[in-house]
Amino acid sequence: MYPFTYTKSADTREAIAAGQSGGRYIAGGTTLVDLMRETVERPHALVDISPLPLREITTTDGGGLRIGALVSMAGAATHPLVRTSYPVIAQALELSASAQLRNMATIGGNVMQRTRCTYFRDTAAACNKREPGSGCAALAGYNRTHAILGTSDDCVATHPSDVAVAFAALEATVHLLGPEGDRSVAFADFLLQPSSTPEREQTLRSGELITAIEVPAHPQPLQSGYLKVRDRQSYEFALVSAAVALHVRDGVIRVAKVAAGGVGTVPWKLPAVEQRLVGQRPSAALWTDAARVAADGAHPLQHNGFKIDLLERTVERQLRIVGEDIK
Repeated sequence: MYPFTYTKSADTREAIAAGQSGGRYIAGGTTLVDLMRETVERPHALVDISPLPLREITTTDGGGLRIGALVSMAGAATHPLVRTSYPVIAQALELSASAQLRNMATIGGNVMQRTRCTYFRDTAAACNKREPGSGCAALAGYNRTHAILGTSDDCVATHPSDVAVAFAALEATVHLLGPEGDRSVAFADFLLQPSSTPEREQTLRSGELITAIEVPAHPQPLQSGYLKVRDRQSYEFALVSAAVALHVRDGVIRVAKVAAGGVGTVPWKLPAVEQRLVGQRPSAALWTDAARVAADGAHPLQHNGFKIDLLERTVERQLRIVGEDIK
């Protein structure tokens, strides 16, 4: 590791000022410490924000759910409000990392975590995300686990978060606090596709920090769930995942929210799938038909073309699983 300073702040204004001066926020530290140890990141200052009062999970006036940025992954996964209203969030969290890491890692940190692309983490390899303008070794390298959606000539790395896929499906909002005050950003706009600037991964401004993730109210009953397909059954990132939420009234699907992980440079919303579902009656044929458009617009690389078929099958399977719970 390289030398750095460390401060701990229980005051929001103090933390923001330190962040604006170039300090990196740290809470659970389960991602940033790894990157520092591997010299992928070399911050000159760390600002520990774990004492800040951002650890509550509450319902909003409109009936939505607000999850504080410093709530642990384990705390969110086991919270009654989350498990009852949005099982897709709880399941996504429980399928992430290990129990020990879930006890430490925070919701805000999980959303902010950086890619697990091996070339990004290998400082001897070319990586535009780590060193802009150096190239992307994954394009001509072994790219089995890389993205097929939202890619560019500069980056094909996937976003690793599971719960971010659930937030994308549910059309959450990210609440931020910075030197200019509070602001809110739609989750779909918060995480950025790489384009020609893959080093810029979020819409955060200087000194800003996440204070909460808010899930809007959805019609009830809302059946939801998360399916993760991976090379092994524990402590592994997704090859493909699917977050699905359905609201059925009078035998007809009125609301459908679907997103995929493991296939996009950001959690990938699937509006074409949703459109095929809304207004239809649940059936095996409908799940198959809707899943056929899940990979529309995909650009597979040399080693990950299998993800197109796997994405369609994963979405179809999760639609069927969630659909079976509809009364």
